[in-house]
Amino acid sequence: MMRVLEAATYRGPHLYANRPMMRIQLDLGPLEAWPTNRIPGFTDHLMVALPGLEAHGCSYKSHGGLLLRMREGTWLGHVIEHVALELQKLAGVEAGRGKTRSVKGRPGVYNILYVYEGEGLGRAAGRAAVELVHSLLPHDLQGLAGLDRIAPPIGDLTPPFFDLRRTLEHLRTIARRETLGPTTRSLVNEARRRGIPVQRLDDQSLVQLGWGARRKLIRASITGQTGHIAVMTAGDKALTKTLLAAAGVPVPRGGVVRTLEEALAQAERIKGPVVLKPLDGNHGRGVSLGLETPEQVRWGYEQAIKHGRRVIVEEQYVGRDYRILVVGGQVTAVAERVPARVIGDGQSTVAQLIESVNKDPRRGIGHEQVMTRIVVDDQVREMLARVDLSLEAVPEPGAVVTLRATANLSTGGTAIDRTDIIHPDNAAIARRAALTVGLDVAGIDFMAPDITRSVRETGGGIVEINAAPGFRMHLEPSEGQPRDVAKAVVADLFPPGARSRIPIVAVTGTNGKSTVVRMVARIAREMGKTVGLTNTTGVYVNDERVVEADASGPKSARMVLRDPTVDVAVLETARGGMLREGLAFDRCDVGVVLNVTADHLGLKGVETLEDLASLKSIVTEAVSRRGVSVLNGDDPLTLRMAKHAGGRIAYFTLSGGFEDLSPFLQKHVAEGGLLAAREASVRGGELVLYDKGRRIPVIHADEIPATLNGMARFNVANALAAITAGHGLGASPAQMAKALRAFTSSHAENPGRFNVHDAHGFRVIVDYAHNPGAMRAMGDLVAKLRPTVGRVIGVVSIPGDRRDEDILEMGAIAAEMFDELIFRELPDGRGRPAGSVLSLLTKGALDAGFPTDHLHRILSESRSIDAALRMATPGDLVLVFPTAVDAAWRQVTAFQPQGLAAPHGLEAAGVHV
Repeated sequence: MMRVLEAATYRGPHLYANRPMMRIQLDLGPLEAWPTNRIPGFTDHLMVALPGLEAHGCSYKSHGGLLLRMREGTWLGHVIEHVALELQKLAGVEAGRGKTRSVKGRPGVYNILYVYEGEGLGRAAGRAAVELVHSLLPHDLQGLAGLDRIAPPIGDLTPPFFDLRRTLEHLRTIARRETLGPTTRSLVNEARRRGIPVQRLDDQSLVQLGWGARRKLIRASITGQTGHIAVMTAGDKALTKTLLAAAGVPVPRGGVVRTLEEALAQAERIKGPVVLKPLDGNHGRGVSLGLETPEQVRWGYEQAIKHGRRVIVEEQYVGRDYRILVVGGQVTAVAERVPARVIGDGQSTVAQLIESVNKDPRRGIGHEQVMTRIVVDDQVREMLARVDLSLEAVPEPGAVVTLRATANLSTGGTAIDRTDIIHPDNAAIARRAALTVGLDVAGIDFMAPDITRSVRETGGGIVEINAAPGFRMHLEPSEGQPRDVAKAVVADLFPPGARSRIPIVAVTGTNGKSTVVRMVARIAREMGKTVGLTNTTGVYVNDERVVEADASGPKSARMVLRDPTVDVAVLETARGGMLREGLAFDRCDVGVVLNVTADHLGLKGVETLEDLASLKSIVTEAVSRRGVSVLNGDDPLTLRMAKHAGGRIAYFTLSGGFEDLSPFLQKHVAEGGLLAAREASVRGGELVLYDKGRRIPVIHADEIPATLNGMARFNVANALAAITAGHGLGASPAQMAKALRAFTSSHAENPGRFNVHDAHGFRVIVDYAHNPGAMRAMGDLVAKLRPTVGRVIGVVSIPGDRRDEDILEMGAIAAEMFDELIFRELPDGRGRPAGSVLSLLTKGALDAGFPTDHLHRILSESRSIDAALRMATPGDLVLVFPTAVDAAWRQVTAFQPQGLAAPHGLEAAGVHV
């Protein structure tokens, strides 16, 4: 039975590729035994349904490649990949890459991956691809296919029938809703070509170019540099004319009226053909030209007043209609606009000719295509009436029938490029007009008998200035050379030397991520930067917590990258977010992998440590060419990541000075590589950097409060990773040392990460150690503290979604660390029945030889912490590994000791289990 097991939308680099893709995990079941060459008629029927598949080159990389693969025999998952791509193309969106791979160790299960442009269309195309392929299977195989976990079908799916027409209509509707318009799309494509990050901020055309403090916003051709006053001025046509006339720019005579009587009087004063248009209209709505008689003026007034309370009546310049695009004070493109028209053939009516013109695939609804379909309305009927025609009339062969007085593309007009022939005087007039109004991107409507001659000689001038001008007529004119106008806009937003990206530090690993990002953030603060930080406790901008949540995923990272105040982003990058949707960025400046140890194995296809290492390596593979990949030189799995890591490779190690390093690391340093190491000394060791043959001392370990005088090896390692990342950011040794001296790892600064409380006469350490690797690191510290403390009491648990062997191991490690051991359990059990985690932890501890009378089990986290605190006597050490970190810390600090407790046992401390 064919089943969809998983579906994912990757928005950044991910486990399977470095680009956004859709993934469908499909279990073919019994259909694994049925490649395409064994399914009667399948290939032929599919090619009839989607003949465009013949152009897919597939692995042959030539026309007909996929067809050849299907005739030779390929799996249905591979076919679904190509069908999903082709359906997107038929919906109007090119998405040309995909791949299908079998899932290791799971026969018949495939990951189908394909590129998408819009997420909604990508997902819908994937569902439709599965349904279409299923519908083409013979009856006996359809029963095997099943489709029992597919989302609700698109259109009418009754095997073996598949309504492809309705499906494509649905997909095209999604594409129209999601696809950016031509103007915005051209700007986005140009930004991407220049390597500028792009984030769409709404479902319309609001787009962010760049990150953080270097971001720029656009909404179509309105940019973040477009002034509000300039837009308002351009929208007031009367004010615009007044300002332009005062600046010596030729503009038509006329005025603003509120009544029909005023309109008739104004037209009489002008004594010639007049134009009527709404004062604040756009896209040619309500504009009427060539009005001479009072009846025509009355009709024009009725059209204009529908779109505003005030109407402009002005003289009509004689000549052709041009649009001059001015960007950053420079003329970028010029187009002659031709009103919507049809050409007679002696047989077709005007209505039929319009229908034929609208079949041009370049024409769409609104602004979705480079040209717009002609819509028959009162304006069209009035224009036809002027020349004694109607929609039913049959024009003579070759007769040109003009359908509108205005030449706007939005009303069906066409455009001819005239950029290279504009007269310098006319270009200077357009520049002056845009600068006078104050628009950085301006569309100048210019009337002139001949654009190659100065209007100061021929007559003519500017009739209107438009904010947010459309680029369609310049990008793909009906005739003439296309103009890359988006290039000029993006260059104006990001001139030479201007950067669009802020530095990004991404930190991943099994343990230590939250601490390292906090350390790196403090280093960046010492550099004078505003820092955006994400970790498991929230999203921070400097000291302000913007959002309180587990914020170690891509959604929170995108929040930081959108913040206009952030100079540096320091992002905890956890396993879950990478599995769910990949990274939030295309590349980073510093990528850090701290370690890879057993945690979350057996979840979401991550079965082994090698699987987990492959997932973590996404971060370093995304490091930019000039960036730094920071790897744990003491961890064999992270060392292997160097082969595919981006940028410069750097390592950190606790091994000691140069003489103590492994031969591999010695060679790395000798060749000028970057490495951070702890050299032995009486002060817990000195943290030094080796770079390009230099030895750079940074700080002694005992100067870092979070290392507990250098005894907490895990935080020494974290500090080494942090200074390597800081060095990659360009921090000086003095800045890094100052930052680490101030890093206390208090609950306020780093909640749940080695928080120490000494106010009760005994020491309490609260730490979010929740896997065997973290417990071993704490065990190393406990062993060092043993000579200076009394009993060691622990409150231990592990999430229920871990493997049995991980839970047993957690119990065994705890048995080696503690004198009194309290096991607790998470409230929800994460899929396990209540008490099962306690049972496994207990078995692990008892099998390791822990005495039964010192082992206690309490389900509740708060009760288990209370029991441990009341059990403690002066000089003892209590370690609490909580889930609810803030609540646990409040409980520890609020605890009031009630005199000395008995030396052993919960019952002696007044606790009944």
